[in-house]
Amino acid sequence: MKTLPAPAKAPSHARLPAHRVAASLVMVAVLAACGGSDEPAAPTPTPPAPVVEATPASLTLEKIGAYKSGLYEVSAAEIPAYDAASKRLFVVNAQAGAIDVIDLSDPTQPTFISQLNANSVLAGSSINSVAVFNGMVAVAIQAPVKTNPGRMALYRASDLTLLGSATVGSLPDMIVFTPDGKTVLTANEGEPSDDYQIDPEGSISIIDISNPARLVVRTAGFGAFTGQEAALRAKGIRLYGPGASASQDLEPEYIALSADGLTAWVTLQENNALAKVDIATATVTDILPLGFKNYGAAGNELDVSDRDGSTINIKTWPGVYGMYQPDAMASYTVGGKTYLVTANEGDARAWGEDNPAYLGTQNPALGFIEELRVSALTRAAGWQVVPPQLRTVAGSTPLAGALLDPAAFGYCGATAGVSGTAASPGTCNANGELGRLNISWVQGYKTDTMGAPLRYNSLGVQDPAGDRLMYDKLYSYGARSFSIWGDDGSLVWDSGAEIEKFLASADCRLGTTRNIPCADFFNSGHNEGGPKNSPTWTKDSRSDAKGPEPEGVAVGTIGSKTFAFIGLERMGGVLVYDITNPAAPTRVDYLNTRDEWETDPKTEAAAGRLAAIGDLGPEGLVFVPAAQSPNGKPLLIVGNEVSGTTAVMQLNLTY
Repeated sequence: MKTLPAPAKAPSHARLPAHRVAASLVMVAVLAACGGSDEPAAPTPTPPAPVVEATPASLTLEKIGAYKSGLYEVSAAEIPAYDAASKRLFVVNAQAGAIDVIDLSDPTQPTFISQLNANSVLAGSSINSVAVFNGMVAVAIQAPVKTNPGRMALYRASDLTLLGSATVGSLPDMIVFTPDGKTVLTANEGEPSDDYQIDPEGSISIIDISNPARLVVRTAGFGAFTGQEAALRAKGIRLYGPGASASQDLEPEYIALSADGLTAWVTLQENNALAKVDIATATVTDILPLGFKNYGAAGNELDVSDRDGSTINIKTWPGVYGMYQPDAMASYTVGGKTYLVTANEGDARAWGEDNPAYLGTQNPALGFIEELRVSALTRAAGWQVVPPQLRTVAGSTPLAGALLDPAAFGYCGATAGVSGTAASPGTCNANGELGRLNISWVQGYKTDTMGAPLRYNSLGVQDPAGDRLMYDKLYSYGARSFSIWGDDGSLVWDSGAEIEKFLASADCRLGTTRNIPCADFFNSGHNEGGPKNSPTWTKDSRSDAKGPEPEGVAVGTIGSKTFAFIGLERMGGVLVYDITNPAAPTRVDYLNTRDEWETDPKTEAAAGRLAAIGDLGPEGLVFVPAAQSPNGKPLLIVGNEVSGTTAVMQLNLTY
């Protein structure tokens, strides 16, 4: 904290009686008005012109430094935040449940200073997120039992002194300052217990930090929407947790703010929606559905299989839809209007998946899994291990498998029953077709007007006594894109198939020196590696899931241009787009600082050679403008959770 200067000595007239002061001031005013001095009046000084940052024509990313924790695949570098005054970088180290404090005064040589944990605030806790504002560090703290209330704490950046803390909602997963630095918000996700028997309510905590020693917490919750579940589902909000009310099922993930600090938008990732929050009243004013991406439409093509001979097969798939389900989100202003930039990662609820008894004994009290491959959904053999909740919905005693509507999926082989021949998904569930694609079973099947599932017999004929569901839509996770939305949740622009098409193109290169063709390792995972054309070659391995998986996003303005930086969690690297015109963004650059793709990262890490691999699994990104940068140039800081590295990228501008 800054030390305030001592009060200046009062001028002599301030020590005179009030009437003499008044008379003196009047005389001064009269003499000035009458030209009481022979000296010419001093010219009014011209205020200095504001410094205007030049607008670049373009930019390229260059990795100039990195901090390496040496820890592999334990989330040792997730969310970064930077304090310009102390030139310190604060990085969430989930493995330690703490913050790594790093000296960034020389961005080419980031140096570890110390580690900040929150045990003095909440014993046994872990830190999930960090934010910085003018020398103050705010952290979101998860309780040892994640379903219990969490905490938020404030520290002084320069010496890590604890300034204050307060209780917030369950599982605070993201934290942010308002633009004026007077308020902190946390997104309290409220995830259920692994057996889904305890499901806390999601919420947004709004904390007045004017007096850090006496923080004032208000809560924007979803209680007003409990009882409106049917209306919310009809609106397009995904509410499907077993036995959950709306306030339990809605899970806040990430927060973006308006420039005036009056409004917050919060991603509800699993629900495929945004919450809009009035900060002054701590009220959720609306829940905005994001809709679905039609993969049958030109421009929205994707590759859906990881077992089609390691070929890149980007094409349309009618009847298949993507749930945007954004993780990170950022905001910026154009023409006085707020726009929201989302990284559409996607996420499935999978609780109890590590408990063999959940599927083995078909006990619904032990978990809840919504994700299945299309082949598991449509083949009788797959129904030996489907979640018990699906069996309940289907009423399927024979466990015969679900059907695909031939009207929607006839193009890939689905057939209707004819002359006693059973209806069949046909070749749609083959590895080279839709069979490998991961989808959600909780939606897409045909229902009556009240939303109850319709039953079909083996001939594909609607039959109340039937034992099969009929799917005419398949919903996959994420949108393999980033999007720009209006402040009302309307879609302004989406990158469509552009990311996957770029990664498959000859224009795309991997590595710090950009010398490896991206297409050779298209849609590879962040913890995989193998020689080309070998059995361990990882090309195409993530196509059945969420593809390149855009997860992190940061926005930065340079001159009159605004740029979005999109981190691709699985394929890795950072895409840069000029988003100055929200309706027509253009790609500017891509840098992927993984340098070794033909060896297994786990093997290399065990052998002490992890540094040669490079950066794996970008999670959080923060833009540092030139005016705040330790080297006077704009920077992008990237936390890479798999490699445990924090990369420092310099933005090299051209004019």
